[in-house]
Amino acid sequence: QVPLVESGGGLVQPGGSLRLSCAASGIMFDSCDMAWYRQAPGKQRELVAGIERWGITNYADSVKGRFSISRDNDRSLVYLQMSSLKPEDTAVYYCNAQIPGRVNYWGQGTQVTVSA
Repeated sequence: QVPLVESGGGLVQPGGSLRLSCAASGIMFDSCDMAWYRQAPGKQRELVAGIERWGITNYADSVKGRFSISRDNDRSLVYLQMSSLKPEDTAVYYCNAQIPGRVNYWGQGTQVTVSA
């Protein structure tokens, strides 16, 4: 059983919006810090947005004001609402669940392509 499964990726026009979802199973979701990372071809994987178990969020400078991360602990879901998308947002987006020093899970990734 895969602990994290992403969905919602696809092709979107520049300036458009997309919402990614990450479904967690088999983990203590409400004890985990959750995050979205992305990796574009030829680039390092980078943190996009994080939301720790108490709900405090943080964002990469490149997405501040455009992306919003949220979580639903009752449903063990984490979301990434993406707006005003740019071609440079094109990447594989990965969901991450972490209890620092104890647990670290990664989803399989979902492709987001921003192109006209």
